[in-house]
Amino acid sequence: MTDPAPLPRADRLVLGEAPDARPLRLVEPDGLEPALGALEPAQRAWVEASGFRARLGQLCLVPGRDGAPALALFGHGDAAARARSRFDLGKAAEALPEGTWALDAPEEHQAEAALGWLLSRTRFDRYRKGAEPRDVRLAVPGALDAERLHAIADGVALTRWLIDTPANDMGPAEIEAAARALAAEFGAEVASTVGEDLLAANFPLVHAVGRAAAPGREPRMIDLIWGEPDAPKITLVGKGIAFDTGGLNLKPGASMGLMKKDMGGAANVLGLARMIMAQGLPVRLRILVPSAENAVASASFRPGDILASRKGLTVEINNTDAEGRLVLADALALADEESPEVLLCWATLTGAARVALGPELPPFFTDDQIMAMELTDAATRVKDPLWRLPFWPGYEEKIEPGIADLDNAPSGGMAGAITAALFLRRFVENAGAFAHFDIYGWNQTTRPGRPKGGEAMGTRAAFAVLCDRHPA
Repeated sequence: MTDPAPLPRADRLVLGEAPDARPLRLVEPDGLEPALGALEPAQRAWVEASGFRARLGQLCLVPGRDGAPALALFGHGDAAARARSRFDLGKAAEALPEGTWALDAPEEHQAEAALGWLLSRTRFDRYRKGAEPRDVRLAVPGALDAERLHAIADGVALTRWLIDTPANDMGPAEIEAAARALAAEFGAEVASTVGEDLLAANFPLVHAVGRAAAPGREPRMIDLIWGEPDAPKITLVGKGIAFDTGGLNLKPGASMGLMKKDMGGAANVLGLARMIMAQGLPVRLRILVPSAENAVASASFRPGDILASRKGLTVEINNTDAEGRLVLADALALADEESPEVLLCWATLTGAARVALGPELPPFFTDDQIMAMELTDAATRVKDPLWRLPFWPGYEEKIEPGIADLDNAPSGGMAGAITAALFLRRFVENAGAFAHFDIYGWNQTTRPGRPKGGEAMGTRAAFAVLCDRHPA
């Protein structure tokens, strides 16, 4: 294993007064007249002539006496418009002239606006020549909790960077290297079990899924631990399939094009771990990433195989393209053995979740009513959308094939997200609260604060819940 490479970080906010900063003023439609009244007559005439109406995302540069932009007005829209959007100040970050801009906004909107700015400034330029970032900065009031905003933005930046990196440079070994770099940043410990050693360590499903991969891309279980041993145990599990061909149930080309993001669960839990450690939450954090490449070769596992799991449950393989739940099963069983207070699992698991809720609204599953309420509230509060789906017991029989304990891909095509979640729940018995997030992990288009490419989903909401439960 080579030395870990430096991990990406988000931009930094300028705290407090900045002498050279020009005002960036958020204006709502019902506050337009007072905002215009605060301008010099010539400036007011300019703004009125420009057609600025404080609609959401509108930007108006207002010149000073020398003709250069002296301040900027940014439309914040009304409540109905804001309910349909997120992080719109990110649009200003892309359009403003270079320099420092001082955020002038009501206190209740400052944190979201500043985070939108930071999230818009993350760009994946690893493979682009001459992609120099623009020198534009945001100064925020000194009372704003910039440390927390930086922790969140850094976590999201890491998640996006990991997902955006193509599979030739982000195999299981590179995912482990990223975990080790994160551990080095915060003084955590990392262990891994690789290749044939997975069998001796009782991770048979991780081994089966990844055993056909080429040399250098061996499957592995990555295990990161941080925090005081006697602190509350919080365990995060993330699906780390570095590339998913579908195995012998080969995907068509159109379905394979985005499969570099099939390690999006791993990317999300590593990003969330970065938030937790940067904020110094008083928890015993454990990150488990079962990582493999679902490749096609003579050693590939086959439809019809019956495989053992760490927990002892046997699994009939009815589709080798339903491999994510297999590697997660071994990881969840390991996590459950130490009875964590909270066990959270992220995975780009099913297309059924996207059919049900679309690419921007990930479902989560939990039997814990308190956790469900906390996640639902936090998702709304921090604009990190989530929607609860049920562990519906009436579908349990769909994952029971008769010839083995479990079926990894029930026939019929109905309720695929729920049956996958039920499969995972069979491997969790002792955790205090368990929740599973079935994410897409990708922005299909570029919008303010959300560039096209890999995305963190549900982690900001989960971070808010954990901060409320365990304040630093």
